[in-house]
Amino acid sequence: MKLGLIGLSIQQSSSPAMHEMLGQLYHYPVSYQLHEPLENTQEAFSATLLEMRATGYRGANITYPFKQLALHHCNSVNTAVKLVGATNTMKISGSEIQGFNTDYTGFISAYRHRMGDQPAGKVLLIGAGGVGRAVAFGLFELGTTEVVIYDLYPASATSLADAINSAGFNASTVTAEQLAAVAAECDGLVNCTPIGHYKTPGIPISAAAIGPQKWAFDAIYTPIDTEFLQCCANAGMKIVSGFDLFFYQALNAFEIFTGTKPDPEKVMSEYRHRFKIESTLV
Repeated sequence: MKLGLIGLSIQQSSSPAMHEMLGQLYHYPVSYQLHEPLENTQEAFSATLLEMRATGYRGANITYPFKQLALHHCNSVNTAVKLVGATNTMKISGSEIQGFNTDYTGFISAYRHRMGDQPAGKVLLIGAGGVGRAVAFGLFELGTTEVVIYDLYPASATSLADAINSAGFNASTVTAEQLAAVAAECDGLVNCTPIGHYKTPGIPISAAAIGPQKWAFDAIYTPIDTEFLQCCANAGMKIVSGFDLFFYQALNAFEIFTGTKPDPEKVMSEYRHRFKIESTLV
């Protein structure tokens, strides 16, 4: 079974190892390859997808910066894709392509794994890009009452807030100057920016604003223990990590590709056996 990932700067991706391991566990002969289009254009993405279809691929994961472009190639999409406005998982069946969003479902699963039935409450979301959109809509499946959005580009925050409100949920935006005051009123803190990644170290909000909240999520998983999550854990908050999102979105995607629902405990046990998870938080 040929699967792959389409995106830019993906050579360090853990997806091939994860999906090939899942194939071995559940007896599918999975081959998972990385595909980087020549440039960030619709034409380059289309050429890559066309080549994959012509060579017998059954599915593709889509990452930055093609999650919205990929929508135009889907014959049908599920509810999550319609909500979020992007797809990161494509199932290829002959001439038909179905679009899914496993960032959305993966975040919901990751939150429930760490937090159980605890409602997410009022949440400050930092970063309104692709993952931020999926997480924002996922939060409303988890008992969120309001999402307050901050983005370096105010228009991005406003666009996401408008989309959320149009869908019948509750969202607003906040300025950089208001971040600390708003954070103090929130139950959850969510980072969906690149800040904290190995290549872009730092923390997305002042450490002084961290503490009164109940839980935190960071979409970054290289490293897993970001400065942000470490500060939150040290303040006594519960943690949902970027690795949790990576793990559950991969399981969701594998089920879409194969029809087989993986057992998270079985998969995690095997993953820990094969690979070193560099984290004190997960």
